[in-house]
Parts: sequence; C-alpha cells; structure tokens
Amino acid sequence: MAEQAPVLRLVVGLGNPGSEYAQTRHNAGFWLVDALASQQSGFFRPEGRYHGETCRVALAGQELWLLKPMTYMNRSGQAVAALARFHKIPLSAILVVHDDLDLPPGTVRLKRGGGHGGHNGLRDLIAHLGGNDFARLRLGIGHPGDSREVLDHVLRRASRSEQELIEQAIADALRELPRMLAGQWERATHALHSRKIESSSPPSAN
Repeated sequence: MAEQAPVLRLVVGLGNPGSEYAQTRHNAGFWLVDALASQQSGFFRPEGRYHGETCRVALAGQELWLLKPMTYMNRSGQAVAALARFHKIPLSAILVVHDDLDLPPGTVRLKRGGGHGGHNGLRDLIAHLGGNDFARLRLGIGHPGDSREVLDHVLRRASRSEQELIEQAIADALRELPRMLAGQWERATHALHSRKIESSSPPSAN
C-alpha cells in the first residue's frame, strides 16, 4: 500500500536549460526543485557525470538528491539514469516532477507508474531507466485546446494569473513533501488531490 512506499532519495525536476526556456511552462519541474533547494538553503551546481545540475539537501531527517537534467527535455533519461545508477537509487525511490497538459493550472497530482502520456521527458526516462515504476508529481499547465498548438504552448510563458496558480500548486506540493519522503504516499495524495483551486476549469480526474 502507499503508506509502505519506499523512502524517496531523488527528486528530479524536468525542464530545458537556458535562459530562453527558464520561464516557460515546460520548466515547471525545474521551478519546484529550485524552490525546494532555496527553501533548504541549498544550491545547484553542474555535475558533468550526471549531465545536469545537482543539489543535496537534508529534509525530514534524511538526505535527498535534487536533479535538473541539462540534456534538454527529450533526453532527460540520460541524466537521471546516470545519477540513479551511480548512487544505486531504485526506480521506486525516485520522484519526477513535470508539467502536465491534461491538468488545468493550479492542479497538482501524484501517481506511481504509468505511461508517458505523450510527455517527451517521461518517454526518455522510461527508456533509459528500463521501467516506469517511479513516482510522478504532475503540475498542471493547461491545454491550448488544439493539438497543433501544444509545442508553442509549453514553450511559452504562462499568463500572470496562470503562473500564480502554478506557483501555489508548487507551494502546496512542497508542504506535502515530508510525507512523501516518509513513504506516507496515501496521506500526501489525499491532501493534494482534495485541495481547493481557484480556477474556472475543474481538475481532471485522471
């Protein structure tokens, strides 16, 4: 059951490197791990052998690796696999934070396993890690309504009101992180999935 879930050892934020992408919706995963590092007075530094930037923090009495792949979104798995294998971190102890088109801004969802849902970062992670048994924290960024506009949507800034909703979702997720670290997955999931969102669009049930 969720309450006996393995203790998390690695939190991966997905995004694209470079100032031109820093404020775009696709970088929501970066935003969360940046906020977590800042909250814990940590800082990221480049790690060539892991193809990314890493930070180590102590939270809830345990050490936690944070990783931002610098390989661009569609090659995220290269970085995650390198760090996880070197430190012998199993898939079940990894939490991947990413943007999600199928959820409205302000929504945050937790899940374990599953497919990539068309997300190129998750697709590459599953390929490099050899499985999908890792936890995901999904930050809603909304859908443009037309599949032909998806690429432009994820690589653009959110409106101010949407950005505020995403930032609130990140803050709420960070408050539940100690429970996730302790393996209290069911409690963290219930708290996040039952939170109220000031949005005109109802949260997706998926």
